[in-house]
Amino acid sequence: MFRSKVKALTLLQLRYTLRHTASCSRLVLGIETSCDDTGAAVLDETGAILGESLHSQKEVHLRTGGIIPTVAQQLHRENIQHVVQEALERSGVTPSQLAAVATTVKPGLALSLGVGLEFSQRFVRQHNKPFIPIHHMEAHALTVRMLQSVSFPFLVLLVSGGHSLLAVARGVDDFLLLGHALDEAPGDTLDKVARRLSLVKHPQCSSLSGGQAIELLARDGDRTKFSFRTPMGQTHDCCFSFAGLRNQITMTIMKKEAEEGVEEGTLLKCVNDIAAATQHTVAAHLAKRTHRAILFCKANGLLPPSSPTLVLSGGVASNQYIRKALTIVTEMTGLHLICPPAKFCTDNGVMIAWNGVERLRERKGILPPDVDVCYEPKAPLGIDITAEVKAAAIRLPPMKMKITN
Repeated sequence: MFRSKVKALTLLQLRYTLRHTASCSRLVLGIETSCDDTGAAVLDETGAILGESLHSQKEVHLRTGGIIPTVAQQLHRENIQHVVQEALERSGVTPSQLAAVATTVKPGLALSLGVGLEFSQRFVRQHNKPFIPIHHMEAHALTVRMLQSVSFPFLVLLVSGGHSLLAVARGVDDFLLLGHALDEAPGDTLDKVARRLSLVKHPQCSSLSGGQAIELLARDGDRTKFSFRTPMGQTHDCCFSFAGLRNQITMTIMKKEAEEGVEEGTLLKCVNDIAAATQHTVAAHLAKRTHRAILFCKANGLLPPSSPTLVLSGGVASNQYIRKALTIVTEMTGLHLICPPAKFCTDNGVMIAWNGVERLRERKGILPPDVDVCYEPKAPLGIDITAEVKAAAIRLPPMKMKITN
């Protein structure tokens, strides 16, 4: 009985998709509310951005010292109608001209995802439009294909405030997961270190996110003044761990506060050096895990022999020091590194709309407007082969990480 219902629903989706994509222009509205940015954009099938709008909550969360889910939810509710309407007006597109609406439904903050999904389902039912549920990390991985010709398969490193993973992208909805975060994400670590250092009180950093503040101060710091151990040095897989590193840094900060005779919340004299050492160790950890992923892919024929590609994306990918660290790895292993412009690395409606365009082209995951969809705060990407990567126990050759700011 269950299988027959699933088959019937699949056939219904297919008939609906064929009918609507044949008769409508190929314009997609993308809506993003997975964390603390409310974004919307309208794209055509070539990837041309016809109109976009973004409301950032960064300043609010800077004042509160971190993202409070209920606050993020309320701000999404207050702004989503305006953001979507602005994107449509800037594009000159009416709802009737849309081929589909694509919306982030996983993974992310539950309360934030709920706002975007609720709004989108009302919208598609009101205008009788197909709905395309989007995996946030899939959208990050595919954004580069909107900007330039990148063929499958390719290796992707996604690093942000909420996620870190390594995967082989074999198709629009076909990924092999090589490694993922075991605890916190690199962007979260950088933000927490920045808060512990009270960088919001620094005259150069008052309006910057934690990661941006660390990167700025690190430019004038000496990373060799502090030696932090790169995480998971004896674990030969491609997973990430940053909680232990953050603990090392916190202990160092406490020690320096005692030495300087200041209380927590006071800017340390050595803040630039701690920032530089923190950034370098995060970059080294990402680079080493990526190096192992490349070697695993080569050993198992997962990437093309000619011109294999590594795509670096996600909010943390805008960090120039980390990009240089990955450049060292790709030059050593013969891969081509592609980094989307910083504005496309952070969360936005454009990447969601583009994912919708890609899925619309291949007629994958397109639902009628009346199908109920649930959001998923936690959702893996693709087929998990991390156990196979660990079993391979690939040891890395020596690699010098000489990076200049």
